[in-house]
Amino acid sequence: MTTRTRILGTTGPQVSALGLGCMGMSALYGGADRAESIATLHAALEAGVTLLDTGDFYGMGHNELLIGEALRAAPAAHREQALISVKFGALRDPDGGWSGYDGRPTAVKNFAAYSLQRLGTDHIDVYRIARVDPDVPIEETVGAIAELVEKGYVRHIGLSEVGAETIRRAAATAPITDLQIEYSLISRGIEDEILPTARALGIAVTAYGVLSRGLISGHFTPDRQLAAGDFRSLSPRFQGDNLRHNLDLVEALRKIAEQKGVTVAQIAIAWVLSRGEDIVPLVGARRRDRLAEALGALEVRLDQADLTAIEEAVPAGAAAGDRYPEAQMAHLDSER
Repeated sequence: MTTRTRILGTTGPQVSALGLGCMGMSALYGGADRAESIATLHAALEAGVTLLDTGDFYGMGHNELLIGEALRAAPAAHREQALISVKFGALRDPDGGWSGYDGRPTAVKNFAAYSLQRLGTDHIDVYRIARVDPDVPIEETVGAIAELVEKGYVRHIGLSEVGAETIRRAAATAPITDLQIEYSLISRGIEDEILPTARALGIAVTAYGVLSRGLISGHFTPDRQLAAGDFRSLSPRFQGDNLRHNLDLVEALRKIAEQKGVTVAQIAIAWVLSRGEDIVPLVGARRRDRLAEALGALEVRLDQADLTAIEEAVPAGAAAGDRYPEAQMAHLDSER
């Protein structure tokens, strides 16, 4: 099913048309079942998914350890095809709080050393700072990753949640393979300047949040009780009138999906796939059934009439509420 592939930019590797974002297996969405998480990772590899995305701060290292455990238990052929993308730089405390970002060259190399150990690998395929450190020029952070590339510890340099000017500065420092950034039917801010800049420089996009943290999956209900620690309990798009408005958009999308005989999640993922061969959606499935549903999006074909109907149902800018709480929005270079 996942034999479709895409290339990460002009300097990057060939990857599966969908990647697996593993964050929810460790953090921010309530508890996850470890055995089911590993089974889901194995099912993804079995289906031909090659790109696994993580962060060294997801569960304070838990997510990297989980991926390392899953890869060790996977058949050799599946293990060898896996490409691991790692974000670094977010600072945490023992209470789970956030303390900013560190992009100093010495910190970059320190973070990488620990990630390699936790993952149980001798290299990281794509390495990127999760958010720009406002106290460190992006040239210094990217330059440090470039040194890791020269030594063989990193294969490709990525960026995350950066604006057009930062993309240009980073690309002038070293070859950039990929930009990871939120992109979905209800998060289309990159279309004006960021996406054209990336394309002009031959940089691919790995799109996270393609289902907007489950909001446009077709499975979220207005009366859903979120677990303690679930990020969505603080997300503006999941609050009060914002939530009701956004779920009305989902119901409009559901009508189109039903006419095509697919699910809401599948049509939302298929829409992101339709935006270009240089965009690889990351799906955040934590269970095998959700993974199977997401992979079904690869079989959905959207013609121009479908695309027109989808964008009439969910116009650009239609979502109510910011995609992060105000304090976190302040850290997004992509929003400046």
